Amino acid sequence: MASIIATTASSTLTLCFETISVKKNTPVTASSQPHDGFSYSRDHFEGLVDIALKHSKKLGATNAGAEASEGCGLSVSVRKGELENVERNRDKSLGVTVYVKHRRGNASTSDFSKAAIERTVQAAYDIARFTAEDPMAGLPDEADIETKHRDLDLFHPWSINSEQAARLALQCEAAALQTSRRITNSDGAAVSAQQSHFFSAHTHGFRGGYASSRHSVSVAPIAKLPGRNAEMQRDAWYTSMRSAPDLAAPEVVGRYAAERALSRLGARKIATTECPVLFESPVAAGLLGGFVQAVSGGALYRKSSFLLDSLGKKVFPKHIDVEEDPFVMRGKGSSPFDDEGVRSVRRKVVTGGRVEGYFLSSYSARKLGMKTTGNAGGSHNLTLTSRLTQAGDDLDAMLRKLGTGLFVIELMGQGVNYVTGDYSRGASGFWVENGQIAYPVHEITIAGNLKDMFMGIEAIGADAYNMGAKSTGSILVNRMKVAGS
Repeated sequence: MASIIATTASSTLTLCFETISVKKNTPVTASSQPHDGFSYSRDHFEGLVDIALKHSKKLGATNAGAEASEGCGLSVSVRKGELENVERNRDKSLGVTVYVKHRRGNASTSDFSKAAIERTVQAAYDIARFTAEDPMAGLPDEADIETKHRDLDLFHPWSINSEQAARLALQCEAAALQTSRRITNSDGAAVSAQQSHFFSAHTHGFRGGYASSRHSVSVAPIAKLPGRNAEMQRDAWYTSMRSAPDLAAPEVVGRYAAERALSRLGARKIATTECPVLFESPVAAGLLGGFVQAVSGGALYRKSSFLLDSLGKKVFPKHIDVEEDPFVMRGKGSSPFDDEGVRSVRRKVVTGGRVEGYFLSSYSARKLGMKTTGNAGGSHNLTLTSRLTQAGDDLDAMLRKLGTGLFVIELMGQGVNYVTGDYSRGASGFWVENGQIAYPVHEITIAGNLKDMFMGIEAIGADAYNMGAKSTGSILVNRMKVAGS
């Protein structure tokens, strides 16, 4: 693991940046008893969808699709040892898409009565009749439809009540506040338990749906140096999983968030320079997201991407691969089919630095004269790896590879131009000298171009931490502009 030394007038704090291991059978799971908690069954949703499809046919629609969905959950937040908010959410919706030849109309309702559904179908039909014709509009081809509907173990309801959730949030925040006397304040801690299910069908033969869940524990402590008008620094951490037993213990989350905040005390500005930049793994996943955005169908057919016509071309160094796997059990980006009912596919998106595939829906594929990749609604469980990565390439090893440069742990702003690839983000992190963290830095901006940044990836660490549907270790980029004082 890598240590950050933050020295103050009276003491020295050592912070270890490391992946939090999963703590099973922790207090998080004590009250977890499976139940669905839904108001509507799948059979009921199937009936509602069939009403919509039948009525669209009666009106004269060429094709139609419909989806019924429901979500519910509990969110509890605390701050400074006191309960702040308790929110329960429950929502439902039925959406209908109607095609009149190549004219498309869409409408939705939260009223599940037969009369309301028929009115919604009528609204979608009327919109379609008066919409301009688009020869590319339509349902996916029947040959692309998923029929197997494999179970990916995505649904794990958490039967936690508001009192239990508040207790866990308080434990998380208390652990942060007890880490050091310099943790003097908090933006609060929160526990969330969410679940949803849906059923979708359309007239090209697709019928399917599933339930899923997502639970989390988070905290945002504030550290302060002694004295009036002293510097304060904030950081945050969270754990998020499909299943509550897989969440890290709230005390671990709290302590780690506090250590991160403490390590940022004494932050300095640095002079404007050019240097190598190491992105911490959670931040580095954003670079992978930038690649996905640039090679997604909408950006490509609108010609608003800096990676136009990149299929088969080298975009990364030859040691880089990107894989998409929709079938990871309990994966946050897992799905047996996409939003159109097209089958998902495990594939290599980048092999040896060359782009092997785009991210296409049926519509964007037709616009580009290609076949859908089953990515209507986005990508599935992407992993960016390097063939040069060794098992021992933890954060310490990556800092040594960085040598002298910037280690980034937080990015701010949305300064990415996907038409040109220009990249400019506010950043915070640590200045590194001779492979060792020297001091924290803040109020800086890092800038470059994503084309150059992708080609400039020198190494990827073995310290991957998957906080979402995109996973990568820390990423070392050979050179970027750093604007400071």
